[in-house]
Amino acid sequence: MSKTMFAALAFGAVALLAGPASAEKFKATLDGKNEVPPNASTGSGTADIDYDPGTKKLSWKLTYSGLSGPATAAHFHGPAESGKNAGVAVAIPNATASPAEGSATLTDAQAADLESGKYYVNVHTAANPGGEIRGQVTK
Repeated sequence: MSKTMFAALAFGAVALLAGPASAEKFKATLDGKNEVPPNASTGSGTADIDYDPGTKKLSWKLTYSGLSGPATAAHFHGPAESGKNAGVAVAIPNATASPAEGSATLTDAQAADLESGKYYVNVHTAANPGGEIRGQVTK
């Protein structure tokens, strides 16, 4: 076997084992000023988000601190631009403790909303049932 042929086979095997490199990275930075209407919460948080357009799998790690009390729920909301409100699009289970990690498979419509920047992450508390901290999901 020639060196060129061996190199081509080795590269192909590495590419096959590595799998698709198509995951997209998104992030949301959450605070009370991003809520609609804004609130005076000193809480803050981040959501690190991976999205695979091939499988439509959305994965996240949500971390937060400084809330007025325990988180009661968290969700991806949409479709909505920054400054607008929308209903729950994807629930974030087990978000009453930070960090909260999980994944979901999106529908075609949800995937289109995510890709076009029309999702936000919202963390809810008893004192702020409509949302205490919020952040728009961006690439």
